Amino acid sequence: MTDSAVESAYALLERAVVHYRGQPVGTVAALDQKDLAAENYLDCFVRDFVPAALVYLNDGKADIVRNFLDVVHDIRGAGPPLPGYERHPGVMPASFRVMRADGEEDRLVPDFGELAIGRVAPVDSMKWWVILLGAYVRATGDTEFAQRESIQCTIEQILHLCVRDTFEVFPTLLVPDGSFMIDRRLGVYGHPLEIQALFYGTLCAAEQLLAADDRSKRLIETVTKRKQALEAYVRKYYWLDRATLNAIRQFHTEEFGADSQNILNIYPESIPDWVDDWLPEQGGYFVGNLGPGRMDFRFFSLGNLLAVLFGLATDKQAQCLFDLYAEHWNELIGETPLKICHPPLEGEHWRLLTGCDPKNPPWSYHNGGSWPALLWAFTGAAVKIGRREAAERAFDLAAKRLVADQWPEYYDGRRGGEVGQRANLNQIWSASALILSKQILSTNQAPLTAMQNPNQGKP
Repeated sequence: MTDSAVESAYALLERAVVHYRGQPVGTVAALDQKDLAAENYLDCFVRDFVPAALVYLNDGKADIVRNFLDVVHDIRGAGPPLPGYERHPGVMPASFRVMRADGEEDRLVPDFGELAIGRVAPVDSMKWWVILLGAYVRATGDTEFAQRESIQCTIEQILHLCVRDTFEVFPTLLVPDGSFMIDRRLGVYGHPLEIQALFYGTLCAAEQLLAADDRSKRLIETVTKRKQALEAYVRKYYWLDRATLNAIRQFHTEEFGADSQNILNIYPESIPDWVDDWLPEQGGYFVGNLGPGRMDFRFFSLGNLLAVLFGLATDKQAQCLFDLYAEHWNELIGETPLKICHPPLEGEHWRLLTGCDPKNPPWSYHNGGSWPALLWAFTGAAVKIGRREAAERAFDLAAKRLVADQWPEYYDGRRGGEVGQRANLNQIWSASALILSKQILSTNQAPLTAMQNPNQGKP
């Protein structure tokens, strides 16, 4: 079953390749033939292509990855900005499409959010681009590509956009709701964990990609300082285990001054009832969001797993995270790995925070749905810290279901046992995640970890 599932995934991936002027430049998001398929899933999405790109790098097919990086770089300034508004040159598109007309040259049409449902601008695309560029250079040794003047300029523009001074006093990155993988309104505005993990991965990659010349020296110093501050901050203030939970219960509020323990003025009364019973004695995780007077106790899988892969989590924290997965396997992994977040918003919270979003009811889509696309990050994180048995168990579950269900985008239900009511089929990153997971298990090498320094991730 496993071999046939991987072969089916490869066949789907091959059909999905997008060509521009005769060269492969990416893959469409889905090849669903049903009438209700999302129209923009014929685009190549930056974040969606990353697991496919890692598959291609592992298979020695780096040309498509280089072409993708080149195309996204070239169109970053394209597309009509809002009237009276000039888009920052470091902003990358969420997706692009190759348009063809008889007798005309291929044309690239990017989407920076001005075409998206809800007009949500992406924040994660630029980060995935830098991280993938780092992976490409490490896999191929093609430092000449990364050292091109235009590529170096783009890295600098992205960093200036992310590390510039603002009114914030925290080392984290402030973003609006719906600006990353969770692209629907779900109350994740502010400083969501996924963005902080991607931000950290971007800083790690940029340290290695920037040319060590006089022009970049000052920026590299800024990047290193910000990375160190972000690492310390997330490890200390986002981390939740039994000891931290008990400390929050004892917090004094309205503290002023440098000696304050409750620096963000988190109210003990804001701890949800479910946390106490759900948090095991040996487990722990990074909370979903943190800001002044606010701690979002929800568990978000991708941010936690990326924190392990990039070395943002300490070794002890990484082990505690997988203790949590082991304790709550049925909830977080279920029948088709794995939950994007837990618990979902329900009742009045769902109505207020999602705006009654009909695509995001409890236990569906981004509100507690199960996403096969997350499998590669789970597999990579598990293999990295020596929890291979968890990765194998999750992979076997996915391999049994995905082919039979025609590679759904997501699953519904408390245990993720039902194909998503509005899910696209033949979803490419569901297929590429399975292939990449198989490659990780075969080589026993986790992706995106080579950027780390030797001491990253230590207690």
